[in-house]
Amino acid sequence: MKNVIEVRNLVKTYFLSDEVSVQAIRGISMSVEKGEFLAIMGASGSGKSTFMNILGFLDSLTGGSYLLDGVEQASLDDDRKAEIRNSKIGFVFQGFNLLSRTSALENVELPMIYRGGARPSEVRRKARELLAMVGLSGREDHHPNRLSGGEQQRVAIARSLINDPAIILADEPTGNLDTRNTAEIMGIFSRLNRELGITIILVTHEPEVADYTGRRIVFRDGLIVQDVQFRKSPRRGVK
Repeated sequence: MKNVIEVRNLVKTYFLSDEVSVQAIRGISMSVEKGEFLAIMGASGSGKSTFMNILGFLDSLTGGSYLLDGVEQASLDDDRKAEIRNSKIGFVFQGFNLLSRTSALENVELPMIYRGGARPSEVRRKARELLAMVGLSGREDHHPNRLSGGEQQRVAIARSLINDPAIILADEPTGNLDTRNTAEIMGIFSRLNRELGITIILVTHEPEVADYTGRRIVFRDGLIVQDVQFRKSPRRGVK
């Protein structure tokens, strides 16, 4: 199976002043195969969110190497990174990050509009299809303040899919949800991975959420201290 992500001796240091620096990631190496579904865990400050930001081209590395589909990040300029970020990677965040004054449908459409090249009718059709896929038919015109937390996260997932990404990066996607909505959201991720073959990497503090995945990586003090792969996810069949 082809590796879509490869990092080697990855280092990230934040320079707070001429005399003070913080090493958030201290030389980690790992790879992710196409179609994997994995969880990244660790205490606050362990480096997991910094690592996700680097994977998503939201932050730059200080040392080492990061290859996405065989292309070295350090060789890319900002415009090319933005292009890759918008075409290959879908993002889902704990806080949903929806625009409050726009409808669910318009929120889903935005990444495809920013990317350009598609007719407005095609953008709208695809956004409606994705909202239906995550169970929100009939809620297209609702603004975020008229949607529950679970519904808002469904909109965010639909938005992450609008440009047909090969990878979804999800940072604590169930952190603001109750048990029922957590199960429903993780069921959607499981289907996306199983049926569409999307590579999914999620950060979570919750072992119950990590149980949906097929691999668990634990960070501590900027290092990977555990990397466990299961033959299949214990909850992979959840609908």
